[in-house]
Amino acid sequence: MAVVFTSVIKNDKKGGWFIELTDTVDNRVEWCLNLEEYSEKIQELGDDYGGDIEVKWSSDEDVHPASLDEVRLGMVEYQKKHQEEIDRMNKKN
Repeated sequence: MAVVFTSVIKNDKKGGWFIELTDTVDNRVEWCLNLEEYSEKIQELGDDYGGDIEVKWSSDEDVHPASLDEVRLGMVEYQKKHQEEIDRMNKKN
């Protein structure tokens, strides 16, 4: 059974955003200021569970729609890049 992490997009009060990533098993919290940092932290936390994780996303009500779009589009690009890396590794094997 996958471990649940929560990822909450929050307003940084400077016109931007950050993601509050929480491991719901031990309540570890990481604040990620960009998607690169988020991907590193989720990998780090997920390694503790063999990568068997589920992420539940939400956002605070005061997050600007443009910030939500930025995060969503960035995650789409990240997932696409990650899938391409997996496909390349599978072709080598």
